[in-house]
Amino acid sequence: MVGALIKTGVIAQFAEAVAAATRGSLWVASMLLLWVSGALSAIVDNIPYVATMAPVTATLVQDLGGGRDATVLWWSLALGADLGGNATAIGASANVVILGLAQRAGQPVRFLEFTRYGAVVALATMLVCVPYLWLRYFAFS
Repeated sequence: MVGALIKTGVIAQFAEAVAAATRGSLWVASMLLLWVSGALSAIVDNIPYVATMAPVTATLVQDLGGGRDATVLWWSLALGADLGGNATAIGASANVVILGLAQRAGQPVRFLEFTRYGAVVALATMLVCVPYLWLRYFAFS
């Protein structure tokens, strides 16, 4: 499916629209990738999400000048997709497995109960990523 989106040019058009929306700012692009990836990974499993966003990120890297500093975009994608998956029971395969194990052990965890705690964990860990990315790629480069 991702291959078809690449072949038809949908991915390239989407990446160019994102690059235009960020007005060429690597910082804005990295924050957009981090937070949108986190939000979408809470509802879409992170593996197909990253498979879809990898070509978008590659195009963004080219559109925003490439180079060593552009690796912040890859890190933003990885951190957002990984940590955002902690927000809901369906955000990551491991969450589904642990809920099944809890059910089998007689300690069921409801979806909203998981989300109430998971969203706090996802938000807190993603907030930690913001100063990390800024310090690592913008403050001292």
